[in-house]
Amino acid sequence: MKGLPWILAGIGVGIAVTFVLFVDLSDQPEPAYDIGYDGFTDAARKTFAWGTRKHAEGKVGSFAGAIKQGAGKLIGNQDLAAKGAADRVIGNVKEAAGHVGEAVGQTLHDLNQ
Repeated sequence: MKGLPWILAGIGVGIAVTFVLFVDLSDQPEPAYDIGYDGFTDAARKTFAWGTRKHAEGKVGSFAGAIKQGAGKLIGNQDLAAKGAADRVIGNVKEAAGHVGEAVGQTLHDLNQ
């Protein structure tokens, strides 16, 4: 019964890794970049795509950190709980960076019109 939290944490990490590797985020609506200078358009598209990737990585990292933190609290392992809390913070920072990247990409697109 002592191994149950580790099993649950492993399942959570497995789900997170599966999400990052196999979920196709390309079905998300992409802004139309059909006018203007091609180099500027490419920069806007790449920045938006980078932001989308970081946003997804941040969500997964935050989720995995929450599972690790919960497992640490459940079994009384303060070190594991602290590592999970740190992973959640890192995930939240990556998610925020993703939002910024998406906003910059959209701004570049809007300036190019």
